[in-house]
Amino acid sequence: MPRAVIVGAGIGGLTAALALKREGWDVSVFERASELREVGAGITLWTNAVKVLRTLGVGEAIEAAAAPVRTSELRSWRGRVLVRTDFGALGAKLGAPTVGVHRADLQAALAEAVGRENVQFGMTCVGYTPDDKGASALFAEGDVVRGQILVGADGIKSLVRNQLLGPEPPRYAGYTAWRGVGLIERPEVPVGVTVLAMGRGSQVGMLPIGGGRTYWFATANVPPGGAAGPHGHKAELLKRFADWWPAFPAAVAATPDAAILRNDIFDRVPVRKWVAGRVALLGDAAHPTTPNLGQGACQAIESAYVLAQCLKRAETADAGLLAYEQSRFDRTAQITTESWQLGKLFAYESPLKCWLRDRMFGLLGGLSVRHTEKIVGVEV
Repeated sequence: MPRAVIVGAGIGGLTAALALKREGWDVSVFERASELREVGAGITLWTNAVKVLRTLGVGEAIEAAAAPVRTSELRSWRGRVLVRTDFGALGAKLGAPTVGVHRADLQAALAEAVGRENVQFGMTCVGYTPDDKGASALFAEGDVVRGQILVGADGIKSLVRNQLLGPEPPRYAGYTAWRGVGLIERPEVPVGVTVLAMGRGSQVGMLPIGGGRTYWFATANVPPGGAAGPHGHKAELLKRFADWWPAFPAAVAATPDAAILRNDIFDRVPVRKWVAGRVALLGDAAHPTTPNLGQGACQAIESAYVLAQCLKRAETADAGLLAYEQSRFDRTAQITTESWQLGKLFAYESPLKCWLRDRMFGLLGGLSVRHTEKIVGVEV
């Protein structure tokens, strides 16, 4: 039985492990963290990702822990609805729903399907050694683990990527993000509704993720490397967004300050090379994207499935990895580029530009819905 060594137990790494396991591979996943921690963040799983997860046999478990997204609303910062999309109808048309899920619930379901015995924590990869028939991962703890393939799924700051392509800093998008999860009930946000509101140099979003929880985020155009003010993240956010649509400050207020995360937003300019011999990059290590299209995790899930399918169809592992690289570049590059451009639109600060942007979305809402359908209606 061929062995796959996977560095990183995030969504991409665990999905790759599951997809490969189902195709007869012995999988070993190595994660630097000491455990799968509950990170205060939710994600959207669009139809394209839900279909893959169903194919891999974990869709039912994940959807049971998630919340269906029946309606999406794009609003002004004051709360005026600009575009409303019926995602329930879109999901029925495409054959699978869009759902909101807590990242920890998704990772737990994937890890359970992979088999906890196949995931080792507290393992810090410091490099790899390739050979003609495989590659060996080297760990700070002294372990050396060899496989017929090695998959670097270790995030946007991937050490595997640095060795494969050379070190290069990621690209700062120009804004930072705060994220949290709160228990909140507001008449402005009924169950099943996800909202994105745009302001001047900021945007906020709210997403149901199951269990009565709402995931929220906010962005602001600020220099990278910032930290919490003297009174913490919550106080800063409540001040910064005090006069916004009231449902959002209420979500922040319902979240403990210690549970609020702050992260600068980065991506990388798309590159065509993800593979060298028996070593391949996946997910944020290969095609990191800003979150504006909500496709980061979805594309990692797609790539993981395609990786396994390409290896299944190819005569050799080398050929399979190259086929994976070639088949995934165009789609992920398009999404990375569009997400970057959309983020710049959301980040407008000029009052005139913001007015024109909101007006444009209001007038062209139908076109944006059809474009969304083209993105999430793809089956890999």
